[in-house]
Amino acid sequence: MNTRRQFLLAGAASLGLAAFPAIVRAGQASARIVIVGGGVGGATAAKYLKLADPTLQVTVIEKNPVYIRPYGSSEVLNQHTTMQALEVSYDALRQKHGVAFVFDAARSLDPVAKTVTTAGGKVLAYDKLIVSPGIKLRYDSLPGYSEQVAETQVPSGWIAGAQTALLAKQLQSMRDGGTFVIAAPPNPYRCPPGPYERAALMTEWFSRHNPRAKVIIADPKDSFVTDETAMLGWNRLYGFQPPEEYRAKIKAELKPSTKPCMLEWVQAKAGGTPQRLDAKTMTLHTADGAIKADVINIIPAMVAGQVAFDFGLTNDSGFCPVHRTTFESTRHKDVHVIGDSSIADAMPKSGFSANTQAKWVARVITDQLAGRSSGTPVWENTCYALAGKNYGLFVADVFKIKEDGKIGRVNKARYLPFDATPAQIRLSAVYQQAWLQAFTQDIFA
Repeated sequence: MNTRRQFLLAGAASLGLAAFPAIVRAGQASARIVIVGGGVGGATAAKYLKLADPTLQVTVIEKNPVYIRPYGSSEVLNQHTTMQALEVSYDALRQKHGVAFVFDAARSLDPVAKTVTTAGGKVLAYDKLIVSPGIKLRYDSLPGYSEQVAETQVPSGWIAGAQTALLAKQLQSMRDGGTFVIAAPPNPYRCPPGPYERAALMTEWFSRHNPRAKVIIADPKDSFVTDETAMLGWNRLYGFQPPEEYRAKIKAELKPSTKPCMLEWVQAKAGGTPQRLDAKTMTLHTADGAIKADVINIIPAMVAGQVAFDFGLTNDSGFCPVHRTTFESTRHKDVHVIGDSSIADAMPKSGFSANTQAKWVARVITDQLAGRSSGTPVWENTCYALAGKNYGLFVADVFKIKEDGKIGRVNKARYLPFDATPAQIRLSAVYQQAWLQAFTQDIFA
């Protein structure tokens, strides 16, 4: 385990440093790089720009002085971690790497004058701008739901913070034999395996603390990333019996069960699509009927973070079109959009994607300033997930620009194999925990 943890720590760093064969000096040493958003994408870009050229003037505009990481945040719900453990400081980026921070909300962009103005009236001039605002939850995408309802009664918790803590409190105090319903989101959304990991972790927690409870996933989709390996894990741990089309694929590994499973997944074709919420009666209405619940977790539809709209970077999809080779906005020159807000084709909206995109854009910018070519981009993504605390899952991909000009996956093997040994499954959970640490260190340390 120690060897693997060291490998992950070294690998996370080398992934970015591979883009910079040596510390290089940009042609314009005084170039001003402004980054809007201090999450995974923005913080990674800031660090790797300063690693490439310490003389660059890199400033991050971020409204929150402490970052609360969303990756791994569902583990607050099952008491595997705490809200405090999700907090990440910007101190190392400031003190060790020399990144400047303006803790304020970015409000407007002038792409001609090349300035960004904050809510507090501060005007920052830039030579290159990186925008990494994450996602905005469309609370109004489900009738009966709203931000006010989410903050007080039916939390989402998909952007880690107060709603995560509220949801944890509700779940951990749910009545004996109560029902927990997750309304899964439509595509595209942040962290593709996340809603299903959340359901599984609470199934495991309830099996020990509230064994008569029920967990229902109401889904507007018929499949999800890691679905086959996740359902195999659910089967082994909780007696879950997959839908018929999945059983045909993994039947050799499935265990029969004579007892009803605590966990239920209702696909779109089975009527699982959420249609409206009645918060007063705690009822989620789906295409197949009403589900009365004790705790409801709505994960609504998502679009680019609000600042992307304010800056005029979005199209009709609600996300930001970019030139694939540089992630430069197709709307404004010298503005690069990375992370969940960008349209990156086959790349998922994940922290790992944002991290690898940020490293590439850091190289693109330093090469442009120095008059060099950046070559051909290659990106990676790994999404770790848990079917239970000691049952790890993953999806791992490599991406390149394909003949049609879009970003596509080029690898074949992606998932934990069906015949993985118990030791391999356990190690996948160990790797997930090691990755949380290594990933955070790569970005913020």
